Amino acid sequence: MKVLILSCNTGEGHNSCAAALEEECRNQNIPCDTEDALRFISPEVSRFISNWHVRIYRHAPGLFRVGYRAAEDHPAQFHEGSALYRYLTQGAEKLCGFIAGSGYDTVICTHTFAALMVSEVVKTHLPNLKTCFIATDYTCSPSVKDSSLDRYFIPASSLSGDFLGGGVTSERLRACGIPVRQMFRSSVRKEDAKRVFGIPEGHKHLVMMCGSMGCGPIMSIARRIGRNLPDDQDLTIVCGTNKQLYRRLQRRFYDAKNVHVRSYVKDMALLMDSADLYLTKPGGISVTEAASMRLPMVFIDAVAGCEEYNKDFFLRTGGAVTGQTPKEIARTSLRLLSDEHTLEKMGDALDAAVPHNAAANILSEMSEAEEEKEEDLA
Repeated sequence: MKVLILSCNTGEGHNSCAAALEEECRNQNIPCDTEDALRFISPEVSRFISNWHVRIYRHAPGLFRVGYRAAEDHPAQFHEGSALYRYLTQGAEKLCGFIAGSGYDTVICTHTFAALMVSEVVKTHLPNLKTCFIATDYTCSPSVKDSSLDRYFIPASSLSGDFLGGGVTSERLRACGIPVRQMFRSSVRKEDAKRVFGIPEGHKHLVMMCGSMGCGPIMSIARRIGRNLPDDQDLTIVCGTNKQLYRRLQRRFYDAKNVHVRSYVKDMALLMDSADLYLTKPGGISVTEAASMRLPMVFIDAVAGCEEYNKDFFLRTGGAVTGQTPKEIARTSLRLLSDEHTLEKMGDALDAAVPHNAAANILSEMSEAEEEKEEDLA
């Protein structure tokens, strides 16, 4: 098996999923590479779509929400033969040449755009290629059902009904979970991790993050928490790549000994190991990473769209809570931080909520798919 993973640079979630799969391939000595699917249309198209995704996501979340709802309400725009389908699959010819020329026999898609493009490759050029799509959110995103791949790996069996339809049949569905990197599956002792980040022994630690792009009402929530944070509790705020937010928070908390403002944290797993509670937007990858670490969550509903479904899924499990306003979110966070019993129950709920070892299970399933195709050809 030689694997090509196709991702997209629309946020870090799809790339993080790809990185987890590539890591597992390396562990199993499976040849593997990762590519940006949109570059097969053109590098300019990839940059344009990715840059505008970041801008809208960060500065106009309401527009992002409206756009996602429109895509859900009008699925025909992704159907084969539509203008959007033709646009997103125009890189199929170039992708086909790359796959054939590099000798890949398995293609794994972590984004719906990649799934559409690969479906076109299989239909028109490479019918024996083994293919799959991995859902990186706890819902069936628009256009998934317009693809036609061998396997569809979804986050949990309870979501199966959402995915059925179009090219997705029950025989093709597998509830394997969402892949996360090894660092989020092997924990460091909490007190040791706290020491690394300067959190005093015995202090409770709230980590607040809103994704790699630092979106959401962080400033408003942080001010409320900072004003009421007891001396034996610490708050760490991670701003991601949002430099303006980082500067504002630095000015606001420059003299607060128990509030720590950070920009982009390279070892996010270690920081999460140090946390007793995680305040975050419900991005598909970030919540799965937290669930794999049994880390209770408070959600900021910053963007909605697919993240609204992620939020609802984990609220149902009992592993997360939320609030309607920044004031309510701040109060809930402070209350939970002092409630050890509830935090323990939430951690147990998260541990049972999603399948573990997703990357290894996906590769095992794709190996079986390879055997099935060989039997069909024989």
